[in-house]
Amino acid sequence: MEERGLNWGYSGNISLRLPEEGVYLISPSGVKKSKMTPEDLVIIDESGRVVEGSRAPSIEYRMHLAVYRARRDVNAVVHAHPLYTSVFAALRKRIEPILEELTIYLGGPVEVAEYAPPGTEELAENVVRALGDRSAVILANHGALTCGSDLDEALDALVYLERAALISILSSLLGGAHPLPEEVVELEREIYLARRGVA
Repeated sequence: MEERGLNWGYSGNISLRLPEEGVYLISPSGVKKSKMTPEDLVIIDESGRVVEGSRAPSIEYRMHLAVYRARRDVNAVVHAHPLYTSVFAALRKRIEPILEELTIYLGGPVEVAEYAPPGTEELAENVVRALGDRSAVILANHGALTCGSDLDEALDALVYLERAALISILSSLLGGAHPLPEEVVELEREIYLARRGVA
């Protein structure tokens, strides 16, 4: 993610739902992502208790677990602080469906989860509520979360999100982007839901 300019330093975290029921692989707390090794990863159970690994799990484990509980279609969660999406986080402003890929790959407009302190149950609840059945959500004054059926899909969602944020910002300099017609958004949401096996 750092190589793609989507995250920096110690911020952000990644998790995977493991094949064994009720356990998850998650990045550790306090380790620079560019220096992280497989040995640093932690396996936790549904309560956040460490099952395997010597490090503490990411402080945001509650948020990850809340997404997995709410979304059986999700097997990977990525939380990051990408630059252009963070502009929308600071503004507490959603990203409108101005590009077809935003609806087809992310599920529609990207909503903003209400602010709550990092690592709290309140933040986890806010994220799940704002995420709904989509693949991306903005965290107010914080960053973003994306998810997918596997890690590639969750990372792709982060790339689509950051691209949409950048295009939205650049468009605003030229008078603002035109959102897609509502009927197109609905049609493309059907494509998104069918791809996710929800339709």
